[in-house]
Amino acid sequence: MNSTRHTHLSLKLDFASLKKGAPPSRPFGDCSNGLQASDLKRKPTHTGGASSSESLRIGETSVALSKNPKSSCFWFCLTLASLLSLGASAFAVAPSNEGGGQKRPNIIVLLCDDLGYGDVQCLNPERGKIPTPHLDALAKSGMIFTDAHSASSVCTPTRYGLMTGRYPWRTTLQHGVVQGFAPALISADRPTVASFLKSQGYHTAILGKWHLNFLYTDPATGEKLVARKVPRGLAPVGSKIPDGPTSRGFDYFHGFHHAGDMECVIANDTVVEHDAPINMLPRLTKKAVAYLDERAKDKNTPFFLYLPYGSPHAPIVPSKEWQGKSGINPYADFVMQNDDSVGQILAALEKNGQRENTLLIFSSDNGCSAKDANAKELNMHGHYPSAAYRGYKTELWEGGHRVPFLASWPARIPPGSSNDSMIGLNDIFATCAELLGTKTPANSCEDSVSFLPAFQNKPIPSTRRGIVHHSSLGFFSYRLGDWKLLLARDGGTTSERNLAKNPTLPKAQLYDLASDPSESANLYETNPTKADELLAALKNDIHRGRSTDGPESSNDIDQIVLWKATSDKKN
Repeated sequence: MNSTRHTHLSLKLDFASLKKGAPPSRPFGDCSNGLQASDLKRKPTHTGGASSSESLRIGETSVALSKNPKSSCFWFCLTLASLLSLGASAFAVAPSNEGGGQKRPNIIVLLCDDLGYGDVQCLNPERGKIPTPHLDALAKSGMIFTDAHSASSVCTPTRYGLMTGRYPWRTTLQHGVVQGFAPALISADRPTVASFLKSQGYHTAILGKWHLNFLYTDPATGEKLVARKVPRGLAPVGSKIPDGPTSRGFDYFHGFHHAGDMECVIANDTVVEHDAPINMLPRLTKKAVAYLDERAKDKNTPFFLYLPYGSPHAPIVPSKEWQGKSGINPYADFVMQNDDSVGQILAALEKNGQRENTLLIFSSDNGCSAKDANAKELNMHGHYPSAAYRGYKTELWEGGHRVPFLASWPARIPPGSSNDSMIGLNDIFATCAELLGTKTPANSCEDSVSFLPAFQNKPIPSTRRGIVHHSSLGFFSYRLGDWKLLLARDGGTTSERNLAKNPTLPKAQLYDLASDPSESANLYETNPTKADELLAALKNDIHRGRSTDGPESSNDIDQIVLWKATSDKKN
């Protein structure tokens, strides 16, 4: 045995044995059952004679805790009691799957594209009409995070934040999304969650949409291809990709760059075929199931599977067997098909015996696209993709970036639970590091905070004051506690020239989400003290190159414009 290997005492609690109580009052439906306080309590016991003890009751299991310091089991019981009181450290697992230590979990991140918070039926029971039985079951099997946010209200920036644990506006991308045929947005020397997990012994795979730029080169000459010079803007079959996902920490890639070139199917670093977009969702589902089957053959190597779907983003192309199933519109059909894909993945995990020790996170990259989904038609059928929240994709209002976030890990997360901690997709990186009991790598996670303690409904220790939101046009918003400041006259999607046509709009917006979750009462003019507090915190997070404590860091550009559409553009 390697003498430098750490010895871990692993404590596994069978959360499946917890008694289920009545669901507490929540702003979502029957996804979670909740746990009663009586399921976790101390109860006096008597063992006879003068010695007495106390037991810690967890569901149907009682662990005796001796009170007699002379008892031979006193120190064992004291240690056990201490372990039970630990927060996130009780979740840390051994760094190796060899020997008798707790096996490291497999990690799966399923990321939908443009799925609204209210598109998951159990999160929106009153105003959601699209059936999502598999997502509802996933939610019921684990934990719902009701206050989770994407790093941006559009695609590319959110994916950068998830991969790096860093806000995307710290890069040269200050607004909008990338289009491919350009160098990777993630620099070669920056760690990703994939490269980190690979360094920890994980097999890493991405199936789906990358959307973080990469180059295409001619396989014969090595010359860079230019989108406008290739037929239909699609790189020819055989084109090579020198700076794609397999150069950023992934062992395996099968997918495409973005919706505009979804026909261009890539395997690892090569364009392998051109295929109709309608086939992409079934393709990714089949590839995911095949990947899980293959990994099941290797019991000693954990895996990280990142599956960023291209759905239900446009082109909205449900397969023939799903067309018309919702009775609402094609977008609703596509959501149902995506839900079925999740169901097939869950079934594969069960079949392979992988479900128990797999941490599965499901979320979306931003809110629903009102235009592509035909929100007016959805509303006519009683369906509201943003649930009770205001706004949609591209916007700073909650509907643009508050996303569904479900976490299931049967071995560790109690079923039917929920958590209202404010977290972001950026936080997945730091959570993976704490989960493995190690530090995040250098030059990473400047804006990432581990939410691992939340799996036990413990407070999340954080040196980050708030969370920064960003719109498609690069407008900023800041959330601190229940307060939210928007440095925009609208949702952050209108140019300065067009805004000038409506001078009655306010300079900025301030909302108290505790009393006004729909962001309808602007308090910017009436509470300048609170507005100034949030503005100062936002400026601090921008200028120091990170929002968490840690080594000195800097942004990739010298000047980040804070106010995008007012006369006050001083940072």
